[in-house]
Amino acid sequence: MNANDVVVGMGEVLWDMLPEGKKIGGAPANFAYHVSQFGLPSCVVSAVGEDALGKEILDNFTSKGLNCHIATVPYATGTVQVSIDQAGVPQYEIKENVAWDNIPYTPALEALARRTKAVCFGSLAQRSVVSRNTIGSFLDAMPENDETLVVFDVNLRQGFYNKEILCNSMKRCNILKINDEELIQVSRMFGYPGIDLQDKCWILLGKYNLKMLILTCGINGSYVFTPGNISFLPTPKVEVADTVGAGDSFTAAFISSILKGKSRGACPCGPDLRLCLHPEGCHAGAASAVDGTAAVAAARM
Repeated sequence: MNANDVVVGMGEVLWDMLPEGKKIGGAPANFAYHVSQFGLPSCVVSAVGEDALGKEILDNFTSKGLNCHIATVPYATGTVQVSIDQAGVPQYEIKENVAWDNIPYTPALEALARRTKAVCFGSLAQRSVVSRNTIGSFLDAMPENDETLVVFDVNLRQGFYNKEILCNSMKRCNILKINDEELIQVSRMFGYPGIDLQDKCWILLGKYNLKMLILTCGINGSYVFTPGNISFLPTPKVEVADTVGAGDSFTAAFISSILKGKSRGACPCGPDLRLCLHPEGCHAGAASAVDGTAAVAAARM
């Protein structure tokens, strides 16, 4: 990567109200923070309210050295009530019509888009038309070349999605990240019932002309699909406290591995992931990063 290139996490930033107290959350913020832990320049794009919770988020990001482009808007800072079930799986109650539903598109944000090497966005921040349009405009302004990574991390939450949002997002991305439960839901919505998970992945990979599809299956490992190739790795054995943020840190580790590998020329297939015959290389790099650093299942900002 060049010094001016940035990896962006774009969408919701909020407070997770956990049983043990509040912690900063939101998939884009988690993604950007973990990317920074792997030594790459990152930035989180979102919005907070003109309130104490918003100021606390900004102060927290400053203390962690996390670059951010966060607007202050006349809406409450986002919060999510999080409860953890007996299996350690989080359940979310997400407040509506909050600051991150109203991310404005500005000249400064357009300037950031023009030097963005990779961006990760999801479905949740697109529940409102304001933030959905801002995400779309940001993607429009990004460099158009084979090395730009546009990652759609599906991240289905609480019914805040529909077929149109998912379809348009998959058309805009070149890397799709999805977990096994989300894949089943998406397949039902798109009319792919009765076939196994791998076949569903091949269908999505081809239909949306993706460079890569990343499928995470919790304790059952993860898969990476590229045109004509597949890689599988088992999940590292760690003691799981809870799984909040685990998917975000996996995505950050994977994208960081790709960007670092490409900058070193590690993959013999070159920079175009459509031609990559060695997805297991980036996959293994991500898995080892996850195992050794920020992305243990209970990793939090």
